[in-house]
Amino acid sequence: MANVPQRASSPSPASGGASLESAKKAASAGVLLDIARVESTPMDVHADPIPWKGKVGAVLPLDRPGTVEAPPPPVASVAVAPAAPAAKGCGTGACDCKTSAASAPAPATKDPAQMAKRARSRLAELAAILGIGTPRDTVSTVNAAAAYRDAGAPPAASKKPAKLDPNRPGSGIPARPIIRFLVWARRVSQAGFFGLFMFFLFHTGFRGNFAANSDTAVRLPYPVEAFLLADPFVSAMTVLSTHTVYRGLLWSVGLLALTLVFGRVFCGWICPFGTLHHFFGWILPSRRGRGAARVEANKTHTYQRVKYYLMYAFILASVAGSAIGGLFDPICIAVRAIGLGVIPALQYAGGRGLAMVQDVPARPVQHAADGTQDFLATTVWQSHQFYFHQTWFILFLLVAVLFANRFIPRFWCRVLCPLGAFLGVFSRFALFGMEKDHAKCTDCNLCLVNCQGADSPQGGVKWRQDECHMCMNCEASCPEDVIKFRFLPNRKSTVTSPDTQRRTLLATAAAGAAFIPAVRIADSLDVNYHAKVIRPPGAVEERAFLERCIRCAECMKVCPNNALHPAFMEAGLEGLWTPILIARIGYCEHSCVLCGQVCPTGAIQKITEREKLGQGTPPVKIGTAFYDHGRCLPWSMQTPCIVCEEFCPTSPKAIWVEEVEAPVRDSKPGPAGEPPEMKTVKLQRPHVDPSLCIGCGACEKVCPVQDQPAVYITSVGESRSKTNVILLENTNYNQKT
Repeated sequence: MANVPQRASSPSPASGGASLESAKKAASAGVLLDIARVESTPMDVHADPIPWKGKVGAVLPLDRPGTVEAPPPPVASVAVAPAAPAAKGCGTGACDCKTSAASAPAPATKDPAQMAKRARSRLAELAAILGIGTPRDTVSTVNAAAAYRDAGAPPAASKKPAKLDPNRPGSGIPARPIIRFLVWARRVSQAGFFGLFMFFLFHTGFRGNFAANSDTAVRLPYPVEAFLLADPFVSAMTVLSTHTVYRGLLWSVGLLALTLVFGRVFCGWICPFGTLHHFFGWILPSRRGRGAARVEANKTHTYQRVKYYLMYAFILASVAGSAIGGLFDPICIAVRAIGLGVIPALQYAGGRGLAMVQDVPARPVQHAADGTQDFLATTVWQSHQFYFHQTWFILFLLVAVLFANRFIPRFWCRVLCPLGAFLGVFSRFALFGMEKDHAKCTDCNLCLVNCQGADSPQGGVKWRQDECHMCMNCEASCPEDVIKFRFLPNRKSTVTSPDTQRRTLLATAAAGAAFIPAVRIADSLDVNYHAKVIRPPGAVEERAFLERCIRCAECMKVCPNNALHPAFMEAGLEGLWTPILIARIGYCEHSCVLCGQVCPTGAIQKITEREKLGQGTPPVKIGTAFYDHGRCLPWSMQTPCIVCEEFCPTSPKAIWVEEVEAPVRDSKPGPAGEPPEMKTVKLQRPHVDPSLCIGCGACEKVCPVQDQPAVYITSVGESRSKTNVILLENTNYNQKT
């Protein structure tokens, strides 16, 4: 086709629809429009073409800098019939060629259908050059162009179209193979890391026997605290509260480095608590949370700021000297709720169910029940039922946040998680991110249906990088090729900083900093210390303990005798869910130091068996035993009993007995209704040597007086405190001046 010059005039406002129709006909004929004249002419809102800016070509996307160069205009060519071979005659009879007019070829006739087909093909080529239409129209354009070439027109340069998926909505453009692979890789990663977390949690316990020899170290075979050691929020709190770097927490630097490269991949690929919410949101969706309601729920909302306010408040509380933010850390919650609530509940239900099966009068069934019980006792839970103090409240909160996923997918991750907020602050510098081509978006909202982070992946709005979990569901769902994840993306359509209001941020940070002095002016820490706040062996001084303890419950889960429990209000509000020993449920094993081995922050020091037993050094004391003579059988009822002395593990024994003869009345009445006779009985009345007692609680555990034992343990005399003492030689009263 020959080049056609631009039109010298354009339709005027007065010409109306006729002028617009002539412009369309000119376009279909392959004639380029005068852009300046068209832009200055008012047109109907439904008229073509799309309003380009100065050049013919594709519409410039909103988030791409520069301009898109328009392709060269199509060259109009006129089909020229090939020259016929020299005829033997002219066909007119006017010369000596001896031919007649009847032998001349007849003129070619025009086929209207073929001409219309060629016109449609030329119009389709023009639409493809201008970027008008959907990708499905592009395929139709290519097919029409092929038919036009078959009709004899010269081939036009065209790009090979992508193979469309007829099962996908919209234009049907399939997701990139690498994205489909990453979606499945993410699912496998979630399942794998959740399985690893549960494996560590199942093995956070000792199922063997303790040796009397202190040279035999008892350790767990797996690093069960690994997820906590890799938690950067825990590391930040510990560093800010103690001003020291705990060696084990250096693993969290690797997770921060991963976040600086790929964004919040921990939330979408690794976090076991996030995977738990993802699973429950998928398996238990609300009937009302479908369709438009689900799309609306997955849009970015202002309540997602709450986690940032919580994160800043906990950070400032750490600066003030308390790691209370562990109450909201997702890894701590997962260990605490599953280890202290879910597993014991399953053990209780499973034990009673298997006991019922064992009563079935069929030997194979009984053998199967016994084998199942033995397997679960050696791999999942302990050999005896574990109970934990006030654990119903912990389990209730877990059920509540999981139930919230019916209405807001990934409720905890979007609204309350301080670890996600902490990683979101660092993800703003990530090298990997999202790019959008807004011009292709058709507002189908398919990207929002399965979005996990509510990070605004749809076209026409800016992407919230700090909220994205890198689940890749948006690009895998987009049928228009709008979304692409890549390294070093264009950030003009990205919001990198968290969406927080300055005044609210300052207020929450100030509240976090003021919270610690407010709770410490109460009487629970300095002047009215609760006698039952007995910390694990190796625990540091109380203020330093609150600076380090993240309430992860690893020490409670690993305790072989079920002795450590989460405090409720015994240690005040700041000490909520910190570990305390309840000797009536379980006593501290004399040669066990496992609680210090699994503590990730140093709140419980990693002491050795020799240090705890006092070989070469004074023994580690966590409290002192006392007797209630009004309830002790040998003291108050002249009944022989030395159970506490027999179970005392120290050498020499901290409980010693005094042999006495005491009068006791016979249990049978005398003759003729007289009072019972008096007789003498030899008794061994127990006493406590406070210099030898370590406060392990074995005596209180085995005391036969059930409701309120006659011997009990308090925290006084603990090794970690210089003020909570019982013997005067350890104080300034006995020092020489």
